[in-house]
Amino acid sequence: MPAADQDAFQYAIWRIVPSVERGEALNVGVVVFCRRRKFLEARTRLDPGRLHALFPGLDVEAVRRHLDGLVRIADGDPAGGAVAKLDQSERFGWLTAASSTIVQPSPIHTGLCDDPDAVLDRLFRRLVA
Repeated sequence: MPAADQDAFQYAIWRIVPSVERGEALNVGVVVFCRRRKFLEARTRLDPGRLHALFPGLDVEAVRRHLDGLVRIADGDPAGGAVAKLDQSERFGWLTAASSTIVQPSPIHTGLCDDPDAVLDRLFRRLVA
């Protein structure tokens, strides 16, 4: 049974998958949503050298712009367009939907936490950085 101070959270990993046929991917971001704490944040990191080594010819700047747009949507930043104006739950759904051929979300994972910001830090360090 969860502790009284813990709330459910959900997260997904964003991956670069430039060639679905090859089955190769590189984790580049994490998005965490905790409804009860009104928390929705994302963090990304691109390593251009690693991307070029794994995926020669990939337009790293286009990928960076795409990821920056996803972070703006998570933040509810008006520069994120119409989707950024949706409520957090709808934005999380949009951010975790398979909508790009290169940047793809993992399945959604769940857990319990008392500090979703700390969860984001831990997941980012373990899965992306």
